Amino acid sequence: MAELKFHKFETVDGAARITFARPKHNVLNIEMMNELIGVLETLTLDRNLKCVVIAGEGPSWCAGVEVADHKPGQVDAMIATFNRMLALIEGQEVPTIAAVHGACLGGGMEAAIACDIVVAAKAAVFGQPEIKLGFLPPYAAVRLPLLVGPAKAIEICTTGRRYAAEEARALGFITHCVEDGKLAEAVDGLVKEIQYASPLIIRLNKRAVKQHLGMAFPDAVKGVSDLFLNTLMKTGDTLEGIASFEENKG
Repeated sequence: MAELKFHKFETVDGAARITFARPKHNVLNIEMMNELIGVLETLTLDRNLKCVVIAGEGPSWCAGVEVADHKPGQVDAMIATFNRMLALIEGQEVPTIAAVHGACLGGGMEAAIACDIVVAAKAAVFGQPEIKLGFLPPYAAVRLPLLVGPAKAIEICTTGRRYAAEEARALGFITHCVEDGKLAEAVDGLVKEIQYASPLIIRLNKRAVKQHLGMAFPDAVKGVSDLFLNTLMKTGDTLEGIASFEENKG
């Protein structure tokens, strides 16, 4: 992987950690997003990967996308790059975890809610303030109704208000709210729980959830049963797990 300018990156025991590192508030520009796309594309090739954590340096997790990149000469490239970045976050085959502190606004909040799990420090602040600048948040307009329902999604997008982490958790667009000094500990604990399983079984569990979203219940049950019987039960990981359980039980 080429040397990174706007991020820090490491992988330990199957857990990748990407850290936004563009002072002062990790505001995304096209160059930074392209760099993140490169990292995320590399991760899709890692069959030993178990989860991805996205964290941030400095006072904010990510305060949005550069306003200059919204100008007419740049906006087409910005939206294409932004959409590709979010598709890669959402499309990772393993769980993605946003470890959020400080400001998580605009495109930053969209990047967070593209993750499967959002763990936020209590002092973190979320919001889609685009309307105050005459814009709309394209990804949030699609993703938020799935997380909080259309009424709250419209409120979030049309008021541009900011939400404290506890309120964001109550609304349902973040998963955990923890004490400010406990964010790293909470994320590390979650990662360790995920690391217990094999990379393949982690992927199959996430696939079981994601590929059946929005389907009629009978069709979803049929699909997940097929995944269980014809894919999961034919993996060495599952058969070894059954054998190990039987040995330990005896």
